[in-house]
Amino acid sequence: MTTLNIEKHNHHGEFVLSYPGEILERGETWVCLRAVFDRKEANLGFVVFQQGDVFYEWFFSDQWYNIFQVHVGETAAIKGWYCNITRPAHIDDERVYSDDLELDVFVMPNGTIILLDEEEFAALNLSTDERMAALRAIQDIRQRVSVRDVPFTAIE
Repeated sequence: MTTLNIEKHNHHGEFVLSYPGEILERGETWVCLRAVFDRKEANLGFVVFQQGDVFYEWFFSDQWYNIFQVHVGETAAIKGWYCNITRPAHIDDERVYSDDLELDVFVMPNGTIILLDEEEFAALNLSTDERMAALRAIQDIRQRVSVRDVPFTAIE
C-alpha cells in the first residue's frame, strides 16, 4: 500500500492538520485516497462523522475543490459527500495539500445539496479572481451531482 500525507492548509497557506491516506487511483491531475476518520466525533447537525468512518478523498490539481465520499465505517453505506472549496491541490510523491477557502458543500445520499460556511467565506480577504473561481467550483459540483459524475454515481 502506498500512502500520501494529506495536509489541510488555511486560506493563508498555513498548515492546519495532516493524516495519512492510502492511494487508490491516480491520474495526471488528480488522486483518490482512502483515509479513516480518527478524530473525535464531529456532529455537523445534518451528518455525524465518527471514528472509523472511511473517507474516499479526491484531490484535483486543476479544480478549486476536493470531494470526500464518507462511508459508515467499513460498510458500503454512504453518509454523503463533503466537498471543500479550496485552491487547486498540490500533489507530489509524498503529500497532497490544498488551501481551504472555508466554503463547503455537503451532498446528501439523495442528492440534496447543502451550502456551508458562507459567512466565513465572505469574510476572507480573497482576490476577485479567487472568489469567482470558488463560486464556479460550487456550480461545477452541482453539475457533477446532477449528472451523477464520479464520485456521485451512488446518489439514490
